Amino acid sequence: MSVDLDPVTLSKKQVGEAAAAMVQSGSIVGLGTGSTAAFMIQALGARLRSGELQDIRGITTSFQGEVLARECGIPLTSLDVVDAIDIAIDGADEVDPNLNLIKGGGAAHFQEKLVESFARQFVVIVDSGKLVEKLNLNFLLPVEVVPKALNPVAIAIEKLGGQPTLRMGVKKAGPVVTDQGNLILDVKFPNGIDNPAELEQTLNNIPGVLENGLFVGMTDLVLVGEVVDGKPNVREIRK
Repeated sequence: MSVDLDPVTLSKKQVGEAAAAMVQSGSIVGLGTGSTAAFMIQALGARLRSGELQDIRGITTSFQGEVLARECGIPLTSLDVVDAIDIAIDGADEVDPNLNLIKGGGAAHFQEKLVESFARQFVVIVDSGKLVEKLNLNFLLPVEVVPKALNPVAIAIEKLGGQPTLRMGVKKAGPVVTDQGNLILDVKFPNGIDNPAELEQTLNNIPGVLENGLFVGMTDLVLVGEVVDGKPNVREIRK
């Protein structure tokens, strides 16, 4: 591994490689989005090129992942033509002690939830800074909204006690637009989220909401990249 990487980035690389090592030949693999997932996709491509891994097909959760997977030589397929996904691997923005997640920092949580709910095994790869005691205290909850419903949805969220903010682009003028052509409301609940399962359902029942970033009861395994005594380490957390 490159000595140029700082310990935190190196731990992300190691956890991505550890997840990629779980993939078996002949598998259908859900390919996540984000910096840690990118290391996993690169590691899968390296295993394919070396001949260690054969006959896999990937299903991506974003245009970003699709571009990277093609660059790495990973054959792609879609949910339309497979019966199931053997393993899905993705990052998360927060992980609570019950392995519930907040995802959507990259505005891809709709496709991520679609792919990962279809997987026989869902493996989450994170650095130790993503482990929290309670969701939403540090990271905002993304809610994907049909553009015409933006104001009614914001009002409904405020009635639930949330504080919604339209996500704006960083290097473009105007709001972030998802791969589905929708907008993102980033929501803060001042005291965090006490009941993720209930809130996930409540938000998705608001007309105009496509999906929110709560992933409840989906995670089978969390691989945590952490720095111990100045060295990168990978730790497992299971249900």
